[in-house]
Amino acid sequence: QVQLVESGGDLVQPGGSLRLSCVASGFTFSSYGMSWYRQAPGKEREFIASITTAGSSTNYADSVKGRFTISRENAKNTVYLQMSSLKPEDTAVYYCKAYSYSRPSYWGLGTQVTVSS
Repeated sequence: QVQLVESGGDLVQPGGSLRLSCVASGFTFSSYGMSWYRQAPGKEREFIASITTAGSSTNYADSVKGRFTISRENAKNTVYLQMSSLKPEDTAVYYCKAYSYSRPSYWGLGTQVTVSS
């Protein structure tokens, strides 16, 4: 059974930091690229960041470039999103996604991040 479980979401003040984790099971984690998306209330889900299978290449949305860092530990079947200099507009449910060009993608259920004073 495929599972992606996000954690680490919290209420944080503007300018603060959080690290999100996504633990995968039920598939060969190292064979999938991993990405993070977010969805704010009333808005469409948007791409945030991605990382290739071995972690050699990353990509970021302009809105988070320089503030967020995606990384992965294949030995732990885990992908991370380090978020810093958080802004109220970063408030959203954050989802991880496993993707492969030759296989179906998998999504987690999300973790809530709220940035507010």
